[in-house]
Amino acid sequence: MKMFIAFWRAYPAKTAIALGSQLLASIVEGFGLVTLLPLLATLSPDMAARLPKGLTRAMEKVLDYVGVTPTVGLLLSIIIAIITLKCALVLLANRQVGFTVSLVSADLRLEFLRSLMAARWEYYLRQPVGALANSITGEVGRATMAYLHCVKIIALATQTAIYAAIAMLVSLKATLVALVFGSITIYLLNRFVHISRRSSRKQRLLSRGLLVRLADNMQSIKPLKAMARENLAAALLETESSKMKRVERKEIVNSEVLRALQEPTFTILIASGLYVALVHLGMSFGSVLVLAFLLLRVLSYLGRIQREYQQLAACEGGYWAIRAEIDRAKSESESPLTGIAPVLRRSIRFENVGFKYKELWVVRNASLTIPAGEITAIVGNSGAGKTTVVDLITALLQPQEGEIWVDDLPLRQIDRRAWRRLIGYVPQDTVLLHDTIAKNVTLGDPELTDTDAESALRAAGIWDFVSALPDGMKATVGERGGMLSGGQRQRVAIARALAHRPRLLILDEATNALDTETEEAICRTLQKLRGDLTIVTISHQSPLVQVADRVYRIGDGAATLVTDQPILATA
Repeated sequence: MKMFIAFWRAYPAKTAIALGSQLLASIVEGFGLVTLLPLLATLSPDMAARLPKGLTRAMEKVLDYVGVTPTVGLLLSIIIAIITLKCALVLLANRQVGFTVSLVSADLRLEFLRSLMAARWEYYLRQPVGALANSITGEVGRATMAYLHCVKIIALATQTAIYAAIAMLVSLKATLVALVFGSITIYLLNRFVHISRRSSRKQRLLSRGLLVRLADNMQSIKPLKAMARENLAAALLETESSKMKRVERKEIVNSEVLRALQEPTFTILIASGLYVALVHLGMSFGSVLVLAFLLLRVLSYLGRIQREYQQLAACEGGYWAIRAEIDRAKSESESPLTGIAPVLRRSIRFENVGFKYKELWVVRNASLTIPAGEITAIVGNSGAGKTTVVDLITALLQPQEGEIWVDDLPLRQIDRRAWRRLIGYVPQDTVLLHDTIAKNVTLGDPELTDTDAESALRAAGIWDFVSALPDGMKATVGERGGMLSGGQRQRVAIARALAHRPRLLILDEATNALDTETEEAICRTLQKLRGDLTIVTISHQSPLVQVADRVYRIGDGAATLVTDQPILATA
């Protein structure tokens, strides 16, 4: 019920239509059964003697009231009408369920993606890529099937109730006895449902671990193959796959065992009921046949309900897992991004800024000024805090001490989304989309044209290479840009950062993969952009340092302005 209530609250109208259609279909089916049996009795005296007297008399009164004489043609017409109406209602119900299932899947994925995009930068640092992929595919898929099983259980329960009500009209005692023993049987077989729930939990954990390990190994497949160590990664993946195979096999066997035990158990119950009804209750043979048919349908539906519940138990963990992931991402969402729109006309200033990860201060009492329209280089040893300074500039991190200013506005009061739209950022580790060069530059932004992409590629110094390709900007770069050299990937990333014409360009160790000639070409490009762009570079290499208007060294958490360029070049 907890699962059904959750879905009902999320999709009340669509779920109500689906369940209402199923309910009407069940009522029509029940009405058809109640109607057709007495009609047969009115057409055949022999049949009348075998059927329950109460139903026959009730139907005769109904026919007399509406002034209809039962005939073979009427009987056949009623059969056709009832079957047609029931099929139409079932089609409507299944159509609505299908639409809602696809909606559940799409909504969960969108909600998860939106919560991910709104999360703080620190959240991503703790999330394995494979785990996120598992959530958006595996867990969402299980959640979608959970909704389907929920609706089926409610529909089957309705059908069971209708057939049980009709059976009670034939024999209240026999029906109650059958329901009691059927419920006991369902309870005893319910242990297989619990086994399915435990197996599903193990399967989800193994699937998550397998995807995490697979994603990690695929990201490092080149060095693994270069060192002939891919067999080690393969062995680990095979071990995880073998564990999953055992769990999946156990779940399949468990499901089939439940199905195999239900049928003979319910058959025994029906046979026992027939014996009691004929020998001890003294019921007529006709009434017993009708009762046997009804109770067989009741127990059959109860068995189907249990099997659907078993499937629900295997899938519901996926729904609660994806809800937990969504709630976790939402709890890590950035503080409101609204505020004053920035311009960046004069400078970016750090005033006694401090930032720490847990108890470790990375930057402490740092003060620096990045003048607008100039090139500022930031140098320092590995781990000194250079990238942290960049993350603070982009507002991905918030300082625990001090203040960052954009012109005369504190960064914490600025509309951070508007601020980030003014930034072009090139990271050290460039990851390109498995798509065309043009798409990698524009990222699918509808406001950017091929002309914009070409201008950005020219500014990044890679247009000659791109234009010489057979497909030009339509050439595919391969997985993670693997069909390009390291330097080419970096220049495409620089073009991506320039495509939307930012006000601030940040290069975080972005030229490390470039040869000296290419880096000097990039430096010439940056010099041409001086005045139009504010440029911040993180680099140890002399060309970028030498073209900088000012250079800061980060060390011991502080930022020191340095003017001795030869010393900086070897920093």
